[in-house]
Formats: sequence, C-alpha cells, structure tokens
Amino acid sequence: MFSIPGKNAVSITPKAASQIAKLMASGGHNGLRIGVKKGGCAGMEYTMDYVAERDPNDEVVEQDGARVLIAPMAQMFLFGTEIDYETSLLESGFKFKNPNVTEACGCGESIKFDGM
Repeated sequence: MFSIPGKNAVSITPKAASQIAKLMASGGHNGLRIGVKKGGCAGMEYTMDYVAERDPNDEVVEQDGARVLIAPMAQMFLFGTEIDYETSLLESGFKFKNPNVTEACGCGESIKFDGM
C-alpha cells in the first residue's frame, strides 16, 4: 500500500528478528502483526499481536525466519520504522524507532504523528 519497490516498509534488527522467530516457533504462530491505535497520553499507541492467518491487505516483511505483518490502517504511520529488541537490567522488549513520530511520552509507548 505505502511501499517503495525494492524497500521494506519497516526494517528489523537482527536482535528483533531473532526474538520474533523464537516467538513464532514457540507458539506455532504465522507472524507478528504490528499496528497503531488511539490511546495513551500522546494520542496513539503501538499494538502487537500474534498472527494465525495473514490478512490479504497486510504488508509483510520477512527476515531471518521472522515475519512481521503491518496492519493496513497502520502502514502510513509505520513506514520507515526500525524494529529493535532491547534487553536491560530492568526490562526487555521491542522498541520502535519511527521517523514519523513527532512527539512521544516518557515511556515511549504513546506517540503522536503530525495532524493527529
């Protein structure tokens, strides 16, 4: 939908690809769907769900055994995003480095885009 020929809609770091592949293998999932929804203190939040079946309108990015599906309504918000997986002493989880975000809350889970 919002793709550029020869370029993936999102990029996945090796750490994120490894974690997604592990999650897919352990649960027998077909992939991980990412999206955005209204909510949070900045206006929007990222969503992540296991996928049993692909929606024909999903944008699919595959890398190193990982499959990420981008929900149709989120494609314009996520284009150019890098998905990483970080582990620290206190927490571990997926991190989104999204060039389309104009504002984020302190925890980084709530985001805002221009015109929203």
